[in-house]
Amino acid sequence: MYFKNLGKAKIVLGLLIVLIVSGVAYLTYNYFFSKGNTEGEKLVFGRNNDSIALDPAIVSDTESFQVTANIYETLVKFEKGGTTIMPGLAESWKVSEDGMTWHFKIRKDVKFHDGTDLNAKVVAFNFQRWMDPNSPYHTGQFIYWRYCFGDYPGVVKNVTALSDETLEIVLNEPYSPFLSALSMPAFGIASQSSIIKYNETLRTHPVGTGPFVFKSWEPNEHIILTRFNGYWAGEAKVAEIEFRIIDADQDRVDLLRNGEVHIIDQLTQADAAQINASDDLKLFYRPFFNIGYLALNNSIAPFDDLNVRKAVSLLIDKSALIDEAKNALARPANSFLPPVIMGYHEGIKSDALDIEKAKQLIVEAGYPEGLEVTLWVMDRPRTYLPNPVVTAMALKEQLEKGNIFVTLEIIPWDSYIEDIKKGIHEMALIGWNGDIVDPDNFLYTIFTSDDSNPGLSFNYAFYKNDKVDRLLVQARRVSDLEFRTSLYRELQEIISKDVVSIPLIHTMTAIGVSGRISGFEPHITGEEILFKVDLLP
Repeated sequence: MYFKNLGKAKIVLGLLIVLIVSGVAYLTYNYFFSKGNTEGEKLVFGRNNDSIALDPAIVSDTESFQVTANIYETLVKFEKGGTTIMPGLAESWKVSEDGMTWHFKIRKDVKFHDGTDLNAKVVAFNFQRWMDPNSPYHTGQFIYWRYCFGDYPGVVKNVTALSDETLEIVLNEPYSPFLSALSMPAFGIASQSSIIKYNETLRTHPVGTGPFVFKSWEPNEHIILTRFNGYWAGEAKVAEIEFRIIDADQDRVDLLRNGEVHIIDQLTQADAAQINASDDLKLFYRPFFNIGYLALNNSIAPFDDLNVRKAVSLLIDKSALIDEAKNALARPANSFLPPVIMGYHEGIKSDALDIEKAKQLIVEAGYPEGLEVTLWVMDRPRTYLPNPVVTAMALKEQLEKGNIFVTLEIIPWDSYIEDIKKGIHEMALIGWNGDIVDPDNFLYTIFTSDDSNPGLSFNYAFYKNDKVDRLLVQARRVSDLEFRTSLYRELQEIISKDVVSIPLIHTMTAIGVSGRISGFEPHITGEEILFKVDLLP
């Protein structure tokens, strides 16, 4: 009897020990490894517009890059201030004395979201896809490759995997912004297997090495990404990110306060003021790093006439445009370069308002009764034009004082870029958000004649000037900063004298953030990687 009861006691004691050990193990695991309340949470990023595509090689819009920057990674990257190059998928690099041959050491033990390995051969495959129009995977318009490196063969001569870890890139000519260019999200490295599998539909099936994996996309509603548990730099803080489209009539501050959204981009002045006065919300700004402008199509009448372009310039009151659009986060632009960029020409000034002189120029151009023109404007806000339709209406009123009679054509943003590239507009409101802190990123993009081919153009003025082309190429090839600065200042003088188009405004972007958010740091380009962002309890 005694031994029978003792056996039962041993069993009970054993069970207690198991429970205690299990409890300690559970508590120990949670202490060291649990992510607390954030493990299953979703970060919601609210924005005005949807992405165009999720293949970064074929897009140029910020909304696409905002998403793909969290899916794909580049060989090198900039820190958040946009001035210092850091290792990315390449952990180190070397360049020859003549600047023509680059060697990149590719990181080991990096996986794509489909489980395949990153190596130099995969990187070379991506480069071949971007640069070679004869590649079966060169489907779509590789906008950034052509703008940075030219048509094939262009700046880049060849790209070769010397081993699994070493990538060699040989250039045809020196290119000063080469490393900076490779940091652009357009050059995110995709899985070779996914490129082969999806090809032209990669735009909706992105597969990279970044901290988040593509989950789903409901057009004009939201895009959802999930945490990549195999990310080489560790796991992201939040389980999911939702990039949600916020309707214009929704109260953005209320959305932040009630927790429906955690980060909202492109706030209005009124929204920013409310958030700034709130104890439980945070307000961030991105600096002036863009240009909103009025593109005048120099290739067709009436804007092939300098007198007409000059008349437009004399009729525009930029400060009044800012006031009309109620945008205290904007400043009048005198140049197409933001003031934060090397080479900005502080001596370039906007024309003073002169209605009578403008009328005289219109008569001299052969329009004694005035002229009729059409102004295109997008239907949705952009970072560089937060209130585009109101701005267009104010421009119409200003120009008509000088006998330039304007018809507004409001075009959906979804098709706006493709339409304006065709070169059939007379005037169009448009802009550019900087990708890198280098003047080449603005002036070459907007004014090179190499970029003025209908259907492919970023040169929305369709402007062609041989001297400007020579100076732009020369500035790309020299490394001396003082000399480069002088070239860009000369370029701004020519562009201003030719009145190619009218620079209107530079804007700061206001970002509202929930008080629960930690680790958010705005990036100068607007393409934040949300890897370190956390949701506090």
